[in-house]
Amino acid sequence: MIPSAEQSDAELIEYLRRNELTALGILFDRYSPQLYRTALAILHDNAAAEDVVQDCFLRLHQYADRIDTDLPLIPWLYRVTVNLSYTWVTRRQKRRVSLEALVDQLMSPPSQSPDQMAEHIDIQQRVREAVATLPMNQRVVIVLHYMNGMNVEEIADITHCPVGTIKSRLYYGREALRHRLGDYAETTGMAHGFAGLTG
Repeated sequence: MIPSAEQSDAELIEYLRRNELTALGILFDRYSPQLYRTALAILHDNAAAEDVVQDCFLRLHQYADRIDTDLPLIPWLYRVTVNLSYTWVTRRQKRRVSLEALVDQLMSPPSQSPDQMAEHIDIQQRVREAVATLPMNQRVVIVLHYMNGMNVEEIADITHCPVGTIKSRLYYGREALRHRLGDYAETTGMAHGFAGLTG
């Protein structure tokens, strides 16, 4: 029987254990967009994000026999993606981040007048710059929480950190962003849309 897109993650992992690479392709199509988005938000480098996602699925193939199919697969994939992103940043000492998706989630896009579009681009840039200044551990928590909508328990599972540590990183990350963007948010009318991050 050939693997199909209708099959569950657990069934596809079973195929993968038998070296049926069609199953890997199905899982890649199923999860790579959100993993790529996460890696890109951390790394701010398209090629590096693509490499991280490819490496993640290579590891899925490599470690298929060790994966517990009674548990959801996506936390495992996020964990590998975050770890590979950490490694990439550590090796290259880059502290940049792209968070267009985060910005879109924090505030409603403006209407399409040229002035408003220019203001929206300026806001995006300011948020990107502010998040890029966060320590890596706070940045990852902010990205997972606000871009991927994960709660603290899910982030704790993915990062292998206590829930209290995640809450602390989220708090200090938000405080740092509020400090850097608070005055700007007030003067541009951005405060209401930004409340989800600063509140």
